[in-house]
Amino acid sequence: MSFSPQSKVWIYQSDREFSNEEVSAIQQQLNHFTSEWKAHGHQLQARAEVLYHYFIVFIVDESAAGASGCSIDASVRIIKGLEIEYSVDLFNRFNMAYKVGDKVVSVNKEDFETLISIKKITPDSIVFNNLVQTLAEFETKWEVPFKDSWHQKVFADLL
Repeated sequence: MSFSPQSKVWIYQSDREFSNEEVSAIQQQLNHFTSEWKAHGHQLQARAEVLYHYFIVFIVDESAAGASGCSIDASVRIIKGLEIEYSVDLFNRFNMAYKVGDKVVSVNKEDFETLISIKKITPDSIVFNNLVQTLAEFETKWEVPFKDSWHQKVFADLL
């Protein structure tokens, strides 16, 4: 399935790492959901993936059918269901994720600030910009060095 660069993207970050078994089960639920995801009776061209055992990413190509309020609500319901089923928080935007080598680490905002202050997170550290809105942005601006992200502006005084 090919998606337009302008496809809409939603990213949900878990407050803990999913196990391999959880990733497999969640991916099955996401596949089932996206295969039946509709807006006003029209099938959405959509995909959802679990990435790095932390992130659930939805992509909808709106060139065929646009996501409506009701269809977006349906995706939020599945995320809320996953939160309950797996005892995770997927809506806390104050959880920050960064990479140490190839491993993703998720911490709360206060711990992230401390890591910046003690130079464990540097301007070159890879962080995740979960605010991207399109597939083009996701592919180019999701995993970026701290210095090239919104994090730089928000936490500049700690560098």
